[in-house]
Amino acid sequence: MIRAPEANRSNALHAGAWWLWALGLAVAASRTANPLLLGLIVGVAGYVVAARRTDAPWARSYAAFVKLGLFVVFLRVVFSVVLGSPIPGTHELFTLPRLPLPEWAQGVRIGGRVTAEQLVHAVYDGAKLATLLICVGAANALANPARLLKSLPGALYEAGVAVVVAMTFAPNMVADVARLRTARRLRGRPTGGVKAVLQIGLPVLEGALERSVAVAASMDARGYGRTARVPAAVRRTTNVLTLGGLLGVCAGSYGLLAAEGAGYGLPLVGAGLVAAVAGLWLGGRRTVRTRYRPDRWGVRAWLVAGSGVAVAALMIAANAYAPEALHPGVVPLVAPQLPVWPAVSLLLGLVPAFVAPAPKES
Repeated sequence: MIRAPEANRSNALHAGAWWLWALGLAVAASRTANPLLLGLIVGVAGYVVAARRTDAPWARSYAAFVKLGLFVVFLRVVFSVVLGSPIPGTHELFTLPRLPLPEWAQGVRIGGRVTAEQLVHAVYDGAKLATLLICVGAANALANPARLLKSLPGALYEAGVAVVVAMTFAPNMVADVARLRTARRLRGRPTGGVKAVLQIGLPVLEGALERSVAVAASMDARGYGRTARVPAAVRRTTNVLTLGGLLGVCAGSYGLLAAEGAGYGLPLVGAGLVAAVAGLWLGGRRTVRTRYRPDRWGVRAWLVAGSGVAVAALMIAANAYAPEALHPGVVPLVAPQLPVWPAVSLLLGLVPAFVAPAPKES
């Protein structure tokens, strides 16, 4: 049995493995509307986050995504109540005053009768979208964004550096604003109003400009932006492969997330990945640089990423033998049931909680 060691700089899990795991859970959530399975996915993601989350600032984003998911469910129910739903129902709960609309707005209604079937369908739809958001929140809480950008291929080096610099400056500017507001409050000066904002904004802008000049000087001293000479034909081939591959990945991802797109989604994603990797490899030839302390994709990264891929594949396969259990009907209104094998397959998502390096206890 592989026991998880204590996390340190040398054995930190590759950030891409966390994203592949979370995207696998998101694909599984997109293949079902059963609230019990969606709740199980949220529970799996929450347990892994609780077991492997660090004390870093980005690790606190999971709670915000959970709140955003709850708000999405609430908003979906409100839209269903106010704007109506095509779902027929016999269990009427209440009736809202109907707002008359002109003839050109036929097919749209505001108000009217609200049924239990309509509300349950809205909750199912909102829960699916909320689960997708929570899976993304789990990836944000577990993957170090700077290390993820550091692992970008050479062709995306400049974009990665720009994003890392922006992510570094944003917290510093927020800290500067908080420090200046506290200093003004201690001196008995107001912290609100246009005058106070201008007096706080000028020192913050000055500090940001000084940091920008310092970072630009250090980047120039390290040779940032120097590229190798590459023939024009190679550059054009790189652009075609990269752009076409990314478009294929986007179209295939939409197919995987859609209800009926599993047949064409997987081949498109595979072809797009092959083309994009080829384009990025060719584009990386023009970047002359070395990588300091590169993140290694080891056995644990394969286990974490593989668990997410397995969950997605098993849930896609479950749509073939248990479609009624994965998509419970609302007409007639029946209580959803928990299918055994799809639920067991979702438990594979707990693998990172046992194989990923454990964070240090604070």
